[in-house]
Amino acid sequence: MGSPDFAVPALRALVDAGHEIVAVYCQPPRPAGRGQALRRCPVHAAADALGLPVRTPERLKRDAAAHAAFADLGLDAAVVAAYGLILPPAMLDAPLRGCLNIHASLLPRWRGAAPIQAAILAGDAETGITIMRMDAGLDTGPMLLAEAVPIGPRTTAAALHDALAGIGARLVLRALEEDPAPRPQPEAGSTYAPKLAREDGRIDWSREAAFVERQVRALNPWPGTFTTWAGAPLKVLDCVPAEGEAAPGTVLDAQLTIGCGVGAVRLLRVQAPGGAAMDAAAFLRGHPLPAGSVLGG
Repeated sequence: MGSPDFAVPALRALVDAGHEIVAVYCQPPRPAGRGQALRRCPVHAAADALGLPVRTPERLKRDAAAHAAFADLGLDAAVVAAYGLILPPAMLDAPLRGCLNIHASLLPRWRGAAPIQAAILAGDAETGITIMRMDAGLDTGPMLLAEAVPIGPRTTAAALHDALAGIGARLVLRALEEDPAPRPQPEAGSTYAPKLAREDGRIDWSREAAFVERQVRALNPWPGTFTTWAGAPLKVLDCVPAEGEAAPGTVLDAQLTIGCGVGAVRLLRVQAPGGAAMDAAAFLRGHPLPAGSVLGG
């Protein structure tokens, strides 16, 4: 049970390990692209390529027929990874060994929809994968296995996502094979990581430079970070902390160093509307931004 790219390695690992996959649950195809043609989610596409039966219910909470169909599968276990729908108690209780969730944080540190981004944004030194037996709460079930991963000074959400997806696939195979004893989550230390929206990527130059730099890494590739320049959005794809002080959003020099509330960042890679991503030097050759120019929030 999963939908995005994060869940695909787990699906493939289960198949490669010889587990019998009797059904794959994922989000229904959605309109996408300029033509708004229906597009399958990554798990749906992977399941089709593997010849697995796919189910795409729109909702589950009050659908008694869906609950019965799930129970009729006679599952030993359900593996859940970023599925996108809340499983009601009738489904959580149906598999003999429960529903095992691949969660992208060291629980209970980050519960919710965006734990990878939240860990980078908060400046955490590490994160990881927790295999959890799901209960009716939000990421509150007992833990089976966990593995930590360091977050480096240049780690992006994209890189961390891929590393954690691979670890999650490996750990869930261990959980199924070893059937480790569940451990209750600690009562203290939980934080909620809400679902991200496009507006979360807007850079507030009044924040500290360290926060702005983490924001750019945390929201890469989605929803991405942006500011405004000449009345239009300017995507900020990469930056580093830099020396200098100026009013928030003010260009300090010809290297595209931007003042923040505390300190400054140097933009390394940007993208203007309708243009290609490019490094700062190439951007400045076509779009002069003299010192004293101001980027909007």
